[in-house]
Amino acid sequence: MGLFYVDGYNTVKFLLNLSNKYIFMKRVLITGAAGFLGSHLSDRFIKEGYHVIGMDNLITGSMDNIEHLMPLKEFEFHHHDVSKYVYVAGDLDYILHFASPASPIDYLQIPIQTLKVGSLGTHNLLGLARSKKARMLIASTSEVYGDPLVHPQNEDYWGNVNPIGPRGVYDEAKRFQEAITMAYHTFHGLETRIIRIFNTYGPRMRLDDGRALPAFIGQALQGKDLTVFGDGSQTRSFCYVDDLVEGIYRLLMSDYAHPVNIGNPDEISIKDFAEEIIKLTGTDQKIIYKDLPKDDPKQRKPDITRAKEMLGWEPKVSRAEGLKITYEYFKNYLAKKSAQEAQV
Repeated sequence: MGLFYVDGYNTVKFLLNLSNKYIFMKRVLITGAAGFLGSHLSDRFIKEGYHVIGMDNLITGSMDNIEHLMPLKEFEFHHHDVSKYVYVAGDLDYILHFASPASPIDYLQIPIQTLKVGSLGTHNLLGLARSKKARMLIASTSEVYGDPLVHPQNEDYWGNVNPIGPRGVYDEAKRFQEAITMAYHTFHGLETRIIRIFNTYGPRMRLDDGRALPAFIGQALQGKDLTVFGDGSQTRSFCYVDDLVEGIYRLLMSDYAHPVNIGNPDEISIKDFAEEIIKLTGTDQKIIYKDLPKDDPKQRKPDITRAKEMLGWEPKVSRAEGLKITYEYFKNYLAKKSAQEAQV
């Protein structure tokens, strides 16, 4: 009886210790989890030892991005639109709100949903954060600066945005998102963080999302000429996704509540960028020019002084290195897709 009791006690103790790993994990809700950034954030927080609750309505996200996470005990997925009431059982330590169409091709096709996820969705999640006493980080964007009259853009610049132009549905959704988040912070004392994300790239982007980098790589890999809008003199600054995720993580864990730019200040013209992609892919495509869309920003370059000072953060991955990784991802992705289609 004594031996049985000891063995039983030790067995129960072992099982409790094993289960405690999961019971007492910190829990984070990531909206837009099946998207490009959301899926990388899910990877990072699982790596850091969190239980991740991914939420997405899949309007622009893809289950392919989180397929590798579905078997894990540390991950659960909720198919839900955050513009509607959001319920999550149990405790929450953090909420990261990354649900939103982010490319012009998407938010021009679904303008109402874009406005709703930035307004109603943010409001719902702020209410959830308040009820759970969770810290919430929102994904804002460099688009709050509009077509900027200040260069590079720092967080004190208020922007030059056309609220009723075609891009207004995205720009103003994000500006409202910042305003209501700061209101919850000042009025309710909610722990909030605001990140302004500049152009980011890497594996799991959609080739058809209309942004320059995946569009150029996709066109080059498919033997098409590269399309540049305007004369190509407009500039962008591209940040590799791993660098961005590091900046997001540091901001979330900081005690700083005001907006912080996270991006790579290595600026390049779109024309020069297209030529870099042609050289990278080893193709002989030409560059063709089309009319510049209305209100398209002519300059994009983050001032990251605040990120350096407050977070000790700056990008580490060079554009050459990041583009090589991204190109290999897309090349393998298209090869796999072609093989799957051939089997059908």
